[in-house]
Amino acid sequence: MVSFGAKFGLLLAGVRLVSAWSTFTVAHAEGKDDTPALLAALPSVATNATILFKQGITYNILTPIKFPALNNVEIRVEGNLTYPSDIPTVQAIVGASSFPGAWFTFSGGKNVTLRGSTNPKWGWVDGHGQAWWDAQQQVNRPHGFAFSKISNGVIRDMKIWKPVGWNFATSGSSNLHAFNNKIVAVSDTGSFPFNTDGFSAGGTDMLFEDNHIQNGDDCLTVGSGAKNIHFRNTYCEGGHGLSIGSLGKGGAVADVQNVLIENVIMNNTLYGARFKSWTGGNGLARNITWKNILFYEVPFPIYITQNYWDQGVGPRPNTTSTNNTHIQDITFQNFAGVIKEFVIPFLFRQVLIV
Repeated sequence: MVSFGAKFGLLLAGVRLVSAWSTFTVAHAEGKDDTPALLAALPSVATNATILFKQGITYNILTPIKFPALNNVEIRVEGNLTYPSDIPTVQAIVGASSFPGAWFTFSGGKNVTLRGSTNPKWGWVDGHGQAWWDAQQQVNRPHGFAFSKISNGVIRDMKIWKPVGWNFATSGSSNLHAFNNKIVAVSDTGSFPFNTDGFSAGGTDMLFEDNHIQNGDDCLTVGSGAKNIHFRNTYCEGGHGLSIGSLGKGGAVADVQNVLIENVIMNNTLYGARFKSWTGGNGLARNITWKNILFYEVPFPIYITQNYWDQGVGPRPNTTSTNNTHIQDITFQNFAGVIKEFVIPFLFRQVLIV
């Protein structure tokens, strides 16, 4: 595996070795959308700058923020950020052709840090997901943070409260360090927090460590194109495990290499280590290791599916295809814990017991 320590140490030490560094404090207007003022200022603070959401303020991020390519920029979320609470309002925004794909979109640039707060009361991003889960509303849901095509990026100390859905996606980025982040997607009513994936890794040379994730889907998902991914020292609760894939959807050619997942606690998740690829897919997933996985109340500590399909659109399709994503050099090492009994509910009608 790639050694990350020296690389990220140099990165963090070197980010501020630039001239004319400026700090921009995001303006807040009570009861109004704070996004437009920030968008207007972004071109002037896209290089050698700190963008500060100030502690003590709850900012109304009522419309999405799409950042330009940033260079040597730190975004500090020291105040709280809140999405709109009205579901139809968000659905209309997400359904529009202009929606960038995530509520917070970072695309392109280098030396970019997204930093939250270690203050337990501040630095929270509130997605108002509870209402969506209760309504079982899955149409036009926003993704949270798209951190794509960034070279030398850091995601640290971020805290997400009840996201609508997917949290952090890192497609196409390289040399990324994500640590000490917290995601809390836990329902208070018994409704299920659908698709609240923690981290979706789709780039190269990435280290994820010391994160805390409570959710209703993959704690980690590693997608096609991911290489040299290291995920360690993390707590996962309530979700669908540590997943490679899904790979090969629609006959796509998958390529995943050099993934190490270690020292992870899995509490009351459905799966532990999971591999999933679609029937009819192609490509190769190789040199993948899960080790030192401690699990509690997990029905399937290891689960491999090579005929994955979208259960939301119907039953498993009939196919004569024999193509599958190939698996090479896969290791499961030092798994320990308590397996939970998994009972499939059945519906009985007109049953007479004598």
